[in-house]
Amino acid sequence: HVQQVESGGGSAQAGGSLKLTCQASGFSYSVYCMAWFRQAPGKSREGIAALHAEGDIRYSDSVKGRFTISEDAAKRTLYLQMDSLKPEDTATYYCAAVGLCYDDPLPLGVDGYLYWGQGTQVTVS
Repeated sequence: HVQQVESGGGSAQAGGSLKLTCQASGFSYSVYCMAWFRQAPGKSREGIAALHAEGDIRYSDSVKGRFTISEDAAKRTLYLQMDSLKPEDTATYYCAAVGLCYDDPLPLGVDGYLYWGQGTQVTVS
């Protein structure tokens, strides 16, 4: 049973920073993709950053240069460092994962992932 739990959301001022954490359990693939998505009220879920087990990383244009995805593979923990936050970054943020991931480029669509966390709210004012 795969479980992912996000934490680290909260409120920040524009220009500030937050760091999200996603702790995975029961996920034992050696080849995988993990990603961060976000969903603002009334909008569809948007993939913003993806990471492959072998090190490839992909960002959406909306966060490139401001957000950094990383992982501690030994701890099965995924991170999202968010800098230079903007009010339009306000959303619920979700981590996602899928095993046996060989997509090139890395997937940023919801259909590319099988396992999802429950989400953590980020509000930027």
